[in-house]
Amino acid sequence: MGEPIVIALDGTSASGKSTNAKLVAKALEYVYVDTGAMYRSLAWHCLEKGVALDNEKAIASLCRRWKAELRNDDGHIRLYVDGYLPEKEIRTAETSAAVPTVAAVPGVRKWMKIKQRDCARFGNLVMEGRDIGSNIFPETDFKYYLNASLDERAKRRAADGVDENLAERDKRDSQRAAAPLMIALGARVIDNSAMTAEETSTLIINEVRKRLEETG
Repeated sequence: MGEPIVIALDGTSASGKSTNAKLVAKALEYVYVDTGAMYRSLAWHCLEKGVALDNEKAIASLCRRWKAELRNDDGHIRLYVDGYLPEKEIRTAETSAAVPTVAAVPGVRKWMKIKQRDCARFGNLVMEGRDIGSNIFPETDFKYYLNASLDERAKRRAADGVDENLAERDKRDSQRAAAPLMIALGARVIDNSAMTAEETSTLIINEVRKRLEETG
């Protein structure tokens, strides 16, 4: 049996990564991985433990020591903390505000890369994030980068009831020293400003299937 296939789905905030990754994974019967949820879990854990967010060493130290375990829940890889899944807690405004700071810590990026690459033991993956094709699985032949206009992305966030400065988030993600947001070498860029999630995912699914058929 060959190496697991990894479909890397990177992109900016509100570009439709999560929705499309889930649709692609379901259609191809691959395992879905939301790497953003992993960073959110650590951010929540830092808040729970009272770690100062301006202390990179403390954040990195906690990341090395926390008891985090990957589990496959019906085709969705989730990160359990001390045997508990903080599903709702990682979506609060407080946790969301802490994520960019925690995710920028080099020690955290290093730990996450090891953990995220370990997801391949569960089989073929559709993995979404900001550095999957450029840093986590640079060797994959299936790299996609989703984007949309700032106005369109702001509308999507507003529709979800979220108020976020996307321009500032884009700037932080692309300028951080550790694994910045960037278009991976060989990635297909998809601007889905005027596309539905179904149209975007169908484009990816059809291309993946075609390439797999061609390579046997």
